[in-house]
Amino acid sequence: MSFSSSLFWNWQPSLALHIPDGFLSLPISLITWVIAIALIIVSLKQVEAKYQERTVPIMGVCAAFIFAAQMINFPIPGGTSGHLLGGTLAGILLGPWAAALVVSVVFIVQAVIFQDGGITVLGANIVNMGLIGTFGGYYIYRAIRSTIGRDSWRGMAIATAVSAWASVFIASILTALQLALSGTVPLNVAISAMAFWHLLIGIGEALITLAVVSFIWRTRPDLLYGSANNRKVSDSRPLIQR
Repeated sequence: MSFSSSLFWNWQPSLALHIPDGFLSLPISLITWVIAIALIIVSLKQVEAKYQERTVPIMGVCAAFIFAAQMINFPIPGGTSGHLLGGTLAGILLGPWAAALVVSVVFIVQAVIFQDGGITVLGANIVNMGLIGTFGGYYIYRAIRSTIGRDSWRGMAIATAVSAWASVFIASILTALQLALSGTVPLNVAISAMAFWHLLIGIGEALITLAVVSFIWRTRPDLLYGSANNRKVSDSRPLIQR
């Protein structure tokens, strides 16, 4: 077995999207912290300006659901496991700005209380899973749904599944690049290992996200961000009175 092959199999179970402390260099950590803080500040301003009071309890419920769902792991062949990230799900329900705040809070609580991901690399974890999951996932979802059929279940289902899978896979590639730039692991090994596992983990993300969105589609379609009823309410009153 070659050295690269040995590294590939040894690193695969360890390369997760929740990066631990010590895996990233100081420059990469600082850059991602700046991006994460800027994302949170802009998201707060957008939510304050554009969202309504009815969104606040939905944000709380969504955060609680994602937090609880992330505690449940599903097995992946090869001795590792995956769990819901929830960025795309939050984006579909809340829109990208509110969703970015929700998942950022979830990742902060996980890192501080449950040590799931490091504190010094929390900025990178928020960028990889929050930024890619909410914004990347949401806009892929919106583009596919608009192309296939905005008001059809088929369009919604395909858009949801593809965007949820893509958000996980793209986040895994970005994580691999950060690890390689930090000198933690060679680029080819990081990308191979991350892509290998998250091709599979993304399928689990897609199935869970599709199940939740389909249920809401059937029972409370007005809760989906951008729905006709949702847009009507958006013209009522802002989240914060001035």
